[in-house]
Amino acid sequence: MKILVVDDEKDVQTLFQQRFRKEIKNGDFDFAFAYSGDEALDYLNRLAHEAVLILSDINMPGMSGLELLKKIKSKYENPPPVVMMITAYGDSENYKTAMSLGADDFITKPVDFNLLKEKLKAI
Repeated sequence: MKILVVDDEKDVQTLFQQRFRKEIKNGDFDFAFAYSGDEALDYLNRLAHEAVLILSDINMPGMSGLELLKKIKSKYENPPPVVMMITAYGDSENYKTAMSLGADDFITKPVDFNLLKEKLKAI
């Protein structure tokens, strides 16, 4: 499964590669990384057929994860990628907004990687 991780924190790439080392080695998951909403859209414009799932931070400079979510859900319909929002702020307003924009799941930081792995395997 190809997963696009969108987060302005560059160390997220190392973290995901460490936490999913076994799954990457086995070919279960293949990660791509974008460090802004614009980079994510550029990736999707070039390789939309590859991304099955998108994990996006909400709070990023420039385009927020919620703005990115809105663009993804309105433009990429066939097949629509699964989008999970990740945020350090688990407040109900962000949750409600994300879900109303079409988010498939909402995860709070720090990410429970065991729970995330279970969710990803269920897709």
